Amino acid sequence: MHAIRFLLALVVAALPYTSSAADAYPTKPVRFVVTFPPGGPTDTIVRLIGQRLTDLWGHPMILDNRGGAGGIVGTEIVARAAPDGYSFLVGTAGGMTINPALQPKLSYDPFRDFAPVGMLVNNPQILVAHPSIAAKNVKELVALAKSKPGQLNFASAGTGTATHLGLELLKLTTGMDAVHVPYKGGAPAVTDLMAGQVQLLWVSIPSVLPHVKAGRLRAVAVSTSKRSASAPDIPTVAESGYPGFEYSNWNALFAPAKTSPTVVKQVNAAIVKILSETDVAQKLIAIGADPAPGTPEDLARYMRADNERWKKVIRTAGIKPD
Repeated sequence: MHAIRFLLALVVAALPYTSSAADAYPTKPVRFVVTFPPGGPTDTIVRLIGQRLTDLWGHPMILDNRGGAGGIVGTEIVARAAPDGYSFLVGTAGGMTINPALQPKLSYDPFRDFAPVGMLVNNPQILVAHPSIAAKNVKELVALAKSKPGQLNFASAGTGTATHLGLELLKLTTGMDAVHVPYKGGAPAVTDLMAGQVQLLWVSIPSVLPHVKAGRLRAVAVSTSKRSASAPDIPTVAESGYPGFEYSNWNALFAPAKTSPTVVKQVNAAIVKILSETDVAQKLIAIGADPAPGTPEDLARYMRADNERWKKVIRTAGIKPD
């Protein structure tokens, strides 16, 4: 009898400690791995969110830049990390849905090796044209391309990048024809577009919006299902007559698989709170990133749909990794 009472006392004594330990998360710095070198748009987004997380948690969010191999290096690091709630991946469309569709023999599986935490931002792409192109909207562009098959040159930041796949998705959706001209990055593609060496390009909004406002480039459409908060006057492809067209260079947060669901929910709640703050949202919109707070389940569903989208595009266009 004494032994039973002793055991019950131990259980009761342990309950407040267990609850307190869960509520106290985090108790040390939390690492966010970014799969790009410092200084890029993703880096800027994570630093902004990370500062607020540090304020909220009372422990620093440590940004760990691990660029290389198209995002594979940093992604592998988190896939192998301990699922203790102190290592997270800032995943991208490239690393989590495009690479798995393009390279089936990756060393990681985004659906097996990670627990979705929540979407951070959508980074809408903008379709821009050289001013010499007569088309002022997507319908006119499609008609022009069909009347001059093989004569319109469409630049990209490289084969298999989101800018290239955006072109192939547009071709698949509209039936238009265009010649793909891959560059080694977005900057040289923009330079040649303004010089008239190529006629069209999907690219991030901040990198070309000043040129659009100055009349050096013409904005045709944005890639997301809704208009971008950073360029609200530019229509979507969907509303231009091609419903269902959608893609984004998104950023989302992932934990290693088997991370405690309680921790995942706590981190998601913190992210949703921060993204809903007016000052944070305004700063993100100013750099072309639309805040996209949601649940882990929302992110899991979106990932599946995005991966299936790129599988179809890659298969139809016969795209092979470089």
